[in-house]
Amino acid sequence: MDTTTTYRSYVAVGDSFTEGMCDELLPDGQFLGWADRVARALAAEQGPGFRYANLAVRGKLIGQIHDEQLEAAVAMGAELVTLAGGLNDVLRPGCDVARVEDLLGRSAERLLAGGGTVVMFTSTDPTRRLGGSARLLAPILQMKAFVEGLARTHPNLVVVDLFSAPCFDDRRLWDEDRLHLSPEGHRRVAVAVLEALGRPAPFDWRAPLPPAAPRGRSAKLRADLRWLRMHLGPWIGRRLTGRSSGDGRAPKRAELLPYEG
Repeated sequence: MDTTTTYRSYVAVGDSFTEGMCDELLPDGQFLGWADRVARALAAEQGPGFRYANLAVRGKLIGQIHDEQLEAAVAMGAELVTLAGGLNDVLRPGCDVARVEDLLGRSAERLLAGGGTVVMFTSTDPTRRLGGSARLLAPILQMKAFVEGLARTHPNLVVVDLFSAPCFDDRRLWDEDRLHLSPEGHRRVAVAVLEALGRPAPFDWRAPLPPAAPRGRSAKLRADLRWLRMHLGPWIGRRLTGRSSGDGRAPKRAELLPYEG
């Protein structure tokens, strides 16, 4: 991407990844998140005229993102849009990956038709850090190839490749729920996005963290039990009852308004 490209408006579309779950808390009780961090950096470049909206809502499937966020994003006519979705679908057994790709592709095409830049992502590889996640690798690789294929045919589509960055194997880049990024994870994704947009990276976001102190067997067991009780159990409960963590939740920043960070 040409480093002279400027963006005076940015809309973020997606699920909890883009909402910013488990990053630092803002004064209004919302999470900060990598998208807000990107907006803050672009606002520092552009000054008071920069505008930002974040339509992402936790728990949303790709069909919901397409139906509930896409037209609003298109209507805003932003010069930059980030689009992330589909992983919530993949986490569910029996996911129809072809349908996910169809909706993701149609969403990207619709956004690209506006003439701006669209940023998409490849997922991190959960099998390198989560036991029992082997079934997820095939659909994640399939979606990775699909997104990369879209980028080859659309010059205004930029892909941020998180899959190939082994730093995301480190548990310190993840919240204790093991699904959402930690503040350090969000910081690295923000730098990755800005770098993909031609901005110089202030540090190597792919670099590993310093070695962590080894955890004993009992500490690992306590962490696993807490995860089962606090996170996996409630997640399974929501799946069994057809509920979502985002039910009834409004987008964190539903209008394209001036943003000063």
